[in-house]
Amino acid sequence: MQYRVNPGNGEKLSVLGFGCMRFTRKGGGIDQEKANREMKLALDNGVNYFDTAYAYPGSEEALGKFIKEYGVRDKLNIATKLPQYRVKKPEDFDAYFDEELKRLQTDHVDYYLMHMMNDAESFRRLCALGLKEWVAKRKAAGQIRNIGFSFHGGTLQFKALIDAWDWDFCQIQLNYMDERTQAGVEGLEYAASKGLPVVIMEPLRGGRLATGLPKEAMREFEGASPRRSPAEWGLRWLWNRPEVTVVLSGMNDVAQVEENCRVASDALPNALTAQDLALYERVKDALARGIKVNCTGCGYCQPCPKGVAIPVCFAAYNHSYTEGMFTGLKEYMMCTTLRKVRSNAGLCVKCGKCEQHCPQHIPIREELANVRRRLENPAFKIAAAVVPRVLKY
Repeated sequence: MQYRVNPGNGEKLSVLGFGCMRFTRKGGGIDQEKANREMKLALDNGVNYFDTAYAYPGSEEALGKFIKEYGVRDKLNIATKLPQYRVKKPEDFDAYFDEELKRLQTDHVDYYLMHMMNDAESFRRLCALGLKEWVAKRKAAGQIRNIGFSFHGGTLQFKALIDAWDWDFCQIQLNYMDERTQAGVEGLEYAASKGLPVVIMEPLRGGRLATGLPKEAMREFEGASPRRSPAEWGLRWLWNRPEVTVVLSGMNDVAQVEENCRVASDALPNALTAQDLALYERVKDALARGIKVNCTGCGYCQPCPKGVAIPVCFAAYNHSYTEGMFTGLKEYMMCTTLRKVRSNAGLCVKCGKCEQHCPQHIPIREELANVRRRLENPAFKIAAAVVPRVLKY
């Protein structure tokens, strides 16, 4: 495992972090036994940064149970997030934080973030409620070691937020497709110039850069030398940047943990060749032609009041372009329509609640209408009416 130094306190952080948002679910909750195996394997391979959040259902509890069962609190850094958008009064800081400590079964958080704080105005609102004083108190008590924020906005807003306070670290979305969107490489370099460790989320766009690539992009990777999986190429693009401190991966399979730890053991900054960088440009061109909706599948838009499975709809819609109409329509039917409780795009009533929470700022209502027009075609309507009768749904 490679490590990079937090310039603020000198501690070494593993270049690979365990993202705890995508644990496998079982019976309405998290499959704790499976999650434990995956986290233990990562820890044994040198991963020392585990990222969760108050808003990830069951995630903090699952990490807390793992830490307690294996007695490993002193071997890892806990990163979790305050749902700052829910803070309405000063007392809320204590209420949420104390609940998180209880869930995590710990007396301190190593890296604490303001979750989805996307502009300086949000920060000023929290300051008016006493954020700075509250953080100072919790730091003095040893309950918060580092304070930061996670960000899904534009570059200018990111820079303004960086300059608004003496932060200890920050977290941004970045991958080879988002080089010039959100905070982007420009934001990454700006934060690093201020001496801040930068943690990266969505390095593979929710897995889309690993398993959801169009055929043309896959052919580019398959023809490259050395032979690497799309996931490995995606991670190495980030670790090639010396400004990157930790890259989070939402690993929910032992094979993913093994592969990512292997890659993280020798991924060095400035290691990619000019030939490698040219490969990414060709892949980006292929992706730009195929992917219609830049959804990462994070699920922040869920639940929909009408039951629309928004990320599933967008995935099938994208696949109808990258893999062909038959594949996309089949996926759409199987995953949203041929079930007892439907979740297809046609159920959308355009209430807009989903758009208030989307980190990617996707015009979800507009795109769901596009999904409906493309995939809920005559063939869909016939199958939706006939197949449930045949299968006796």
